[in-house]
Order: sequence, then C-alpha cells, then structure tokens
Amino acid sequence: MKLDGIKVLDLSLFLPGPHFTMMMADHGAEVISLEPTGGEPVRQVGLTQNGQSVWFRNVFRGKKSINLNLKTEEGKQAFYRLCETVDVVVEAFRPGVVKRLGIDYDTIKKINPRIVYCSISAYGQTGPKALSPAHDLSIQADSGALSINEGQDGKPAQPAMPVADMAGSLMAFSGVLMAIIRQQQTGEGDYLDISMQDSLVAWYANVMGPPFAENRSPTPKQERSWGGAALYNIYKTLDEKYLTLGGSEIKFAYNLLIAFDREDLFELCKLPPGVAQDPVKAFLSETFAEQPLAHWETFLNNIDVCWAPVRELNDAIRDEHLAHRDMLLTDNKGNYHLGVPIKYQNEPAQPNFSLPEFSQDTKNVLQSLGYSDEEIKVFQNNKVFL
Repeated sequence: MKLDGIKVLDLSLFLPGPHFTMMMADHGAEVISLEPTGGEPVRQVGLTQNGQSVWFRNVFRGKKSINLNLKTEEGKQAFYRLCETVDVVVEAFRPGVVKRLGIDYDTIKKINPRIVYCSISAYGQTGPKALSPAHDLSIQADSGALSINEGQDGKPAQPAMPVADMAGSLMAFSGVLMAIIRQQQTGEGDYLDISMQDSLVAWYANVMGPPFAENRSPTPKQERSWGGAALYNIYKTLDEKYLTLGGSEIKFAYNLLIAFDREDLFELCKLPPGVAQDPVKAFLSETFAEQPLAHWETFLNNIDVCWAPVRELNDAIRDEHLAHRDMLLTDNKGNYHLGVPIKYQNEPAQPNFSLPEFSQDTKNVLQSLGYSDEEIKVFQNNKVFL
C-alpha cells in the first residue's frame, strides 16, 4: 500500500485528527494512538453497534492504542524514545499545551530531525483567537458559514455536517503527505500549523463573489448556490417528499423547460440568480407539487438534466451505487464501516477493521522501544500508563 513503512503517533481526539490518521492507516501506515487516561472520548459518544461506538469505529479502525502519563518523567522519556522511531506526530491540544508538557515540535525535532509534526487547532497557533476554545459549530459561526446556512425561516440553521472539522482533517492529510514527500527527498521534517478556521475559509472559492466584488455579505436566498437559481433548488412533490435540481448550466434549463412545454421561460434562466428567476421557480414549484416523487423519478430520468431525490440518510447510504463503490463495508461481525474514498488502481487501500481496547498495545510498544519487562512492571506500578 502507498503508506507502507510510514509510522504515525497520534495524540489527537474526536474528529479532525483521528479521521485523517485513520485514512493513513487505511493506506498502510502504522498509526499509534496515544489515548488519555479516560480514553478517546468518542469511544462513549453516540449509538453503539455490538458494543462499540459507531463514531469510534469510523475514526479508529486499524490503529494501535497506548497510554502514557506525560506528566511523569518516565512517561515523557518513553514518549521521546517513541518519537525517535516515528515519521509523523499529530496533536490537537489547545496552543501552548504541548510546550508546557515538553513535547512540542522544537523539542521533538532535536530528538528526530526527520519528524513531520502536525498541530490541528480551532484557530491556529498564532493570532488573537489562538487560545480560544471552539468546536465545529463555533468555527462555522465565526467564519461566516452559518450565516449562509439559512433555513426557510431566514434564520441560521444548525449545520448538518461538521465541515470545519472535516476541512481540517483533509487539509492536515494533504499537508502531512506533502511534508512526507519532502522528508523523503531531503531527510528533513517540518511543522504544520493547521487551523480548522483557515481550512474552512479556504473552501469558500465559489461563494466569495459578493464579499470580494461588491464588499457585501451574500443574501442567501438570492444567490446561485442557495436558492436564487431556479435550476439549482429544492422542490416539494405531491407526497411531501423533495427533489433537487442541481445544475444551472443553461443547457439543462433548456432541456427541462422544453420537456415541460415552457420554452417561454427559458430567457429568464439566462438572467442572474435572484428575483428575476422567480417566475421560473414558481412554475417549477407548482408543477412538481402536482405529482408524487415516483412520477418525477420516471419523468426526469428521461431528460438530460441534473437532478436527485432528497434521500433520507439511512436509505442513501445503502444505495446500490455506493455499494458498487465499496463505500458501505461490513466486517466479519456484521458491523458497518464507511468505505475508503481514495481508490488507487495499484496498491488500493486495505482497511483493517480491528479496533483496539484502551491501552492494549502499550506494553508491546514499550518492549519494541527496548524497555525490559521489569521496567514495564515498574512503570505500571507507578501509573506511568494504565
């Protein structure tokens, strides 16, 4: 696999860090998670299947679990010895914590100059908000994403997806892989300062027209992506279900309106999104409300137009296309797992569905670092690890 031979030490918790290091594990990296005394919190969060948290299963598969008390000198020295053997360190503490613990990049670089050290935080390691605590919702709110996530009542709606978390995960994944390439070319490591807010804002490429061109915030329901375009919108059907039109290219508008014998509305679709397209939206709303979703599925499948039904999540994840793409996997115990989205023709991912018990690998890892059984017994007695 692509990452065979790469060794990762992961101190992060919850979603951004654990998700991206799991992707590394899926592609062959050895990932050692250093869990805190209480264990990875998501072991206990949300619904379970066969005694395991579904969330935990989908960020932790294929990893090893160790526990070291980094506030003890023995634990810190074991951590240093482990850092000598790894290629990547990932942490997601609040800025300043790793410095106080004596496990920051400058310290680890002296031990292992090749180390790629990745810090993931809400606002980054520098700037006025660097020390502010925040999870996904706060980052989306503070970065403007929540203001454009407007419900039908015109108020900000609770976001359905943790896009700040996942943007941070993917930026960290990309950054670490680039740093590993350079590490292998030059023998030198690097430090990555990944901010969830930076990562989210970098995703705004297609929505910055009003702020950049006109120095104003968007009016969501009048903008192309959020309801202003007739051919990029959500419509209710007779049976209280919904469908979406998802392609505002003019050819799709023509194809659909011809099928409805309403070519007279075509010129309106050439106008900018907003009130000018209201007559088209009104026609489509009235028309789609006249028949159930099943009728429109048959009708629209015969037209070259971007559209999709609004599926409930449980139905969508079991769609035959996702099954064909191996995005819903089942292990030998019948547990469900999300699949691997990066599909190589050569050396494809081989997700390992095993999940470690808390700290189950601590003794083996310490032995691999040269600690004797007697030393490990002393460590355990002194609560260097649990």
